Amino acid sequence: MKWQDIILWVLFFLSIAIALWYLFGNSPTFEQTILVFILTILFAIGTKINSLYAEFKFFKKHFNNLEKSFIILSKDFKEHLYDKKK
Repeated sequence: MKWQDIILWVLFFLSIAIALWYLFGNSPTFEQTILVFILTILFAIGTKINSLYAEFKFFKKHFNNLEKSFIILSKDFKEHLYDKKK
């Protein structure tokens, strides 16, 4: 389990605990309760964006390798066509 997942779970349980505390104990204000939910959601979105960026970076690297292979292949076809014309 990555550290982002652990922090996300801690924030999730913290937001549930504060929401229950607000509903039954009426101790934190409504704004404080909403703030904890918003922080949890923002952290979750940030970790998802970070993981997607890493995946796109991986695909970009492989796409560039594929592009180089097609360039080499096109050069081979051009050489082959040029040789046939002679």
